This record gives sequence, C-alpha cells and structure tokens, in this order.
Amino acid sequence: MRAYTEKIREAAKRLLSEDRVDVVIGFRKGTVALMNEPFLVKSLDQVDRLYWDGNCGINLANYLPKRPDRVAIVAKGCDSRNIVVHLLENQIKREQLYILGAPCHGMIDRRRILAALDGKEPLQVEEANGTIKLIGRDFEETLERSSCLQDNCAICIHRNPVVYDELLGDLVAEQENVDRYSDVRRVEAMSSEQRWQYFDDLIAPCIRCYACRNACPLCYCPTCFVDESRPQWVGKSIDRTDTRTFHFLRAYHVAGRCTDCGACERACPVGIKVRRFTKKLEKDIKELYGYEVGLSTDERPPLDTYRPGDPEPFFK
Repeated sequence: MRAYTEKIREAAKRLLSEDRVDVVIGFRKGTVALMNEPFLVKSLDQVDRLYWDGNCGINLANYLPKRPDRVAIVAKGCDSRNIVVHLLENQIKREQLYILGAPCHGMIDRRRILAALDGKEPLQVEEANGTIKLIGRDFEETLERSSCLQDNCAICIHRNPVVYDELLGDLVAEQENVDRYSDVRRVEAMSSEQRWQYFDDLIAPCIRCYACRNACPLCYCPTCFVDESRPQWVGKSIDRTDTRTFHFLRAYHVAGRCTDCGACERACPVGIKVRRFTKKLEKDIKELYGYEVGLSTDERPPLDTYRPGDPEPFFK
C-alpha cells in the first residue's frame, strides 16, 4: 500500500509540473480511522497529501461527469469500468483523462471491523502481509485482511483496471470460481409473497437521505426523478410506498450499467444492503445478453442498443 502512495504522488507531481493535467483525483488520509477522503489536487504543494490503502473504497469515477478540465484519476478495477461507462455515455472524453490504474486487492469494510472490535475505537490502522493492525487507546488487535473485505470485493472478478494510461503496480491475479449470485438465487427461490416481505424488510430502515444515489457514479442526472416537482413522481417522506418506488426505480435506472462497486452500500448510514436490488438485474443482463458492464469501450450496453436477435421472453 505504501508503494501505491509513493507512485501516486510521483505521477501527480510529474503530470502537474508538465502541465499535462489540471487536476489529479485521488484520496487523502481521513481524519477518522478507516475513512479516507476523495481529494482533488490542483497544485504541487498538495501532492504529498495523496494517500492510498484499503480504505479507498469510494468510486472516484463519481467526480468525472461533465468535467471541462483535463483530469488524472486513480482508478481501481470497478472505477475503471465506470469510466468506460462514462465514456460510452458521453459524460467525459477520453482525451481529457489520464488514468492511473490501481490493481486492487479489495477494499476494507469499516462496519465489519468496528463490529469485530466490539465498541473499541481504532485510532491507527496499518496494513501489511495480509493483516490489518488496529491500534487504539489501551488496545492493539490484528485481523486477517481477507475476512474484512467489503462484500462486493470478496466476490469481485475484475480487480485489475480495464483501461489505463499508467499502472501503479503489477496486475493482480483475478479471482476464479466465484459464485457472484448465490444470494440472488436464494431470493429468486422464494414465493412472490416472501420476496415482497424480503424487500420490504430490507428497506424498512431507509431514511431517504439519498446517500446511495449521491455516491453512485451512474446517478448523474441534473435532476433526479425523486427531486422532480413538475410532475412530482414520488413523495418526499419515508412513506413505504415512496421508499419502495425510490429503491426499485433507482435499481432499474442503473440496470446494465452497474459495476457492483459497492459505493451505495458503503455510503448508506443505516447499513441497507442496497446491492440486493442491483445484483439481480446484473445477473439478468448477463444471462440474457452475455454482457458485463464496462469491459470494453467498443461495446454499448444492451439496454441502449437493439439487435434483431435479442432475446424477448418478456413478450410471451
């Protein structure tokens, strides 16, 4: 992780000093342990604040749509796939970007670590040799890193960036024989009444803060449907019908576009497993069209193209 930090700083210093970019989008160390912050560097005196470790789970592609400047961006596998989506959807031009590819070993789940610490507050975090050392007042505890990953990272099969101008490290071995949809199949096996209750219970804690939407790199509409007032599509309260409408419609809006980066779940303040909505649609897109999001700038998503041979089981 320290090597990545040094390489990010070196690349940022070089690109800014050579006037090849106007801004470098990366991370800086957070003021709270396990919470690094997105950081936009515009001058050389800011470069040494750039930082990288397993707490850089926020998807930086969220800061790209409609930017007018030249941008260098640090991109994990999922970030790079979202960059591909932005390129396909004309949210930014390839010539504006200098992509610093970061082969990823998975990001840490802060909630999982805090639960393991059972109320103890970590003040310092160190990652080395597949472990995470957590240091606080009067305690020091070491956890296996593999047991502390975000759920989406544990089943990720695209850890390497798919598009980049410069790699920050060696490509990592991709995970194989991963069952990405075991949880989806369990829900599919339920009766319609059980599924209704399952999703009703899932979103019951929702406070309609829209953190999931705001963190998602695909939710870049100038005015979201939940904010429309003429006409008003959905109410502003935490009424269950309005809450269901928000979650289901947001999931359909990202169908065929979601890279399962986990930004939505990471941002949710009440811990809702938001990916339970989007993973079902990801599974359907893959089974119906053989399509995985963001792997190629030459292939458009199936839901914005038409071919005579497209499957049409929904017509029957």
